[in-house]
Amino acid sequence: MPKPIRNRRLRALRRSAVALACASVMALTGLPGITLATAAPKPLDPGKRCDELYGLPSSTSPTVDLPEFDASRAKSQWDEYEYVNPAKEWDGLGPPSADKEAALSKLTKAPATQPDRVWWRWLQQKDKYPNFEDYRDAKFITNSGNDPRGKAFERKVIKDHGLVGPDWICQKEVEFKDPDTGKTYRRKLDAYNSRTKQILEIKSNGSPDRREIPKDLAWAKDPNWKDSRAKFVFAEPQKADAKKFLGDMRQIAGDRVTEYNYRSDRVELAPKGGQRATSGLLEPPGQSGSTRGGATDLIRESRPTPKDMAEYLNRRNVANPGGLPRGPGGVDFSTLDLKYIGKPVKGKGVDFAFDANEDPTENSGWGGKAKAQLISDAFFTWLALSPDKFWVNLNPDEPDRIMDAKFGKTDAGRVLLEADLQMKHDFYKAMDPDTDLGKRYWAALPKQNGYPCMPGLRNWIEPKTAQVREQDGGIYILDTPLRLKSTAQTTITPGPGTPICTPNEAETKAAQRVIDQMIVPAVEKTINTAPQYADLRRVYTARVAAEYIRQQDAKAPTDYHKIINSGDVSRWPLRAPNQNWTREALFNKYRYIYTHGEFEYKIPANGTVQVYLVGGVDMSKQPKHNVSKARFTAQHRYLPRQAQTSVKTLTDNTDMTGQVLLGANTAADDTGTSTPTPTPTPAPTHSGKPTPTPTHSGGGGGSTHTPAPATPAPSEPGGDLAHTGNDSPIGLISGIAAALAVAGGALVWWMRRRKTAQE
Repeated sequence: MPKPIRNRRLRALRRSAVALACASVMALTGLPGITLATAAPKPLDPGKRCDELYGLPSSTSPTVDLPEFDASRAKSQWDEYEYVNPAKEWDGLGPPSADKEAALSKLTKAPATQPDRVWWRWLQQKDKYPNFEDYRDAKFITNSGNDPRGKAFERKVIKDHGLVGPDWICQKEVEFKDPDTGKTYRRKLDAYNSRTKQILEIKSNGSPDRREIPKDLAWAKDPNWKDSRAKFVFAEPQKADAKKFLGDMRQIAGDRVTEYNYRSDRVELAPKGGQRATSGLLEPPGQSGSTRGGATDLIRESRPTPKDMAEYLNRRNVANPGGLPRGPGGVDFSTLDLKYIGKPVKGKGVDFAFDANEDPTENSGWGGKAKAQLISDAFFTWLALSPDKFWVNLNPDEPDRIMDAKFGKTDAGRVLLEADLQMKHDFYKAMDPDTDLGKRYWAALPKQNGYPCMPGLRNWIEPKTAQVREQDGGIYILDTPLRLKSTAQTTITPGPGTPICTPNEAETKAAQRVIDQMIVPAVEKTINTAPQYADLRRVYTARVAAEYIRQQDAKAPTDYHKIINSGDVSRWPLRAPNQNWTREALFNKYRYIYTHGEFEYKIPANGTVQVYLVGGVDMSKQPKHNVSKARFTAQHRYLPRQAQTSVKTLTDNTDMTGQVLLGANTAADDTGTSTPTPTPTPAPTHSGKPTPTPTHSGGGGGSTHTPAPATPAPSEPGGDLAHTGNDSPIGLISGIAAALAVAGGALVWWMRRRKTAQE
């Protein structure tokens, strides 16, 4: 009978299981001399030939020799490498809805589909990342890019230097023992030559991996590795932690440790699909595609306030202990300005590049969206409104003629009017007799009845001759200095107190000479360098770029054609926190200062102390000069290459130490499917001799995705006009001068006095 047989078998199996369990207990507890066996350690990974690991022919020839000593790649050889970050396709993903979040919170394992999987993983770490965007940018996307970036740069170094054949092994696992602690570490070597015992640690950023530092210090001490050498290869400028680490290593291992600064800019691509971020910077309305590039990636990670940015950077650093490439914290967005704009080709988008000061401590990075948006909005404002609208006028006698109504509803107009008022403040602040300059100024003025005497003044800002270079279909904005002008003028509206004097013509000219020699240069320097005028400088540079686009559109219609002189600025309104700003409110503020005074200066005069009350404002035009090919090449040799690189990624402005370039294209495609095989460039020779600092001039070669500085236009014009590269002026002088002219003659300063008790 089958059923009883099955039952007997089950009972028999149960008895066997009990017997085995009892035997196990006896084996483990009844024999005190026997201990449990530990698991055998995992065998060391032997690694793989570098050429096989990275799919390179064993016959790959080096484009540059691996230097024996400390070395840095020459600027002429800087290039790029690409990789795909699989998570970047979600850089525009926002947080889940409340219903979606509630549903995902009930799941015990990650969903199989996206974007639910991204959201679910965020919810598991929401205590660390209360804000989804912080999780997305600081951890999800950044972490996903670390491995492909590192592998792409390793492959580049291996290929460029021809580290192929049976001797070169990549990702070989070895052991280092620290004789001081007795601890043994396992360490994977990026590249190792089994014949020469040369170790390469290849970093796609400028920092050591914090997790590997104890292991590397153990190598430096381990007597079993004393005949080996370690070279640390960096793709980016070394950060402070790298310099300290190398110093510590050299104290132990001496010249067995070398550094190789193999400068290469990373270009991060995204897979097709997902939900991408958009920015709209300089992007013509209605254009297919979106503005993307090195600038938009960094601006996406920028947070609005210093506090928000500090918290974000801290989360980003904690989530990436292996070190990160240069990011938003290294960009001082308060100095952001437009440096280059390419030729607009209908349907193809436009390249552009910003420049900004670098923060090597990487503690900046806030406010990027607001500054970039101001530049973009101003650019479109200058295109949409005709030049006859570009004026501002602060005159206490003309409250009905402050500025054009449409211009007054834009941030570009707001910035110009506020700059006028700020200039007035700074002009008379410079006269403070408690400063050395102010004391000398009042002493130098002509006297009337023993009292310092000066006329009423009109002051205004106008651009000095700007330096630009139109080349290869684009314009490089090299320098846009501003000038402060001052002249005598009177108005009807009285200020407080009684007039100081009525200067005659000779006294007026004498006072003006003192003002032009002492006050004007000091305030002009402030206008060109101080942070309170940074928005004015940004808006003005955007005007130069917009005028260039106008010129190109006049030759052949561009994607901006419908905007130019349309009179419609509704897409670029006053933005928060200035959305409620009005020209009338600013005028009222100005007029109150004018009629009540802003500063009270006590000036010893004729045996008494006079109280002088001062106030004022105005602005004006701009000439331009296209620099010659020879001068541009000599002073800005690598700018064309770096500007093109910046369209794809953050890079250095080689023209100026401590300045970076970040750009984009208004219709960019930054997608990819795999890391492309680089194309080598010819290699220069190097001396192979040690240098006291890393100034090796022969590093080079490797892949390049950017062209060398292109051949400039065939003819080099002279004179003070900006040119297209031939003998036809592009007319930037008249266009921009009209755009920035201030209508009317506003009195920008007055001075009155009150009698004191001593009189």
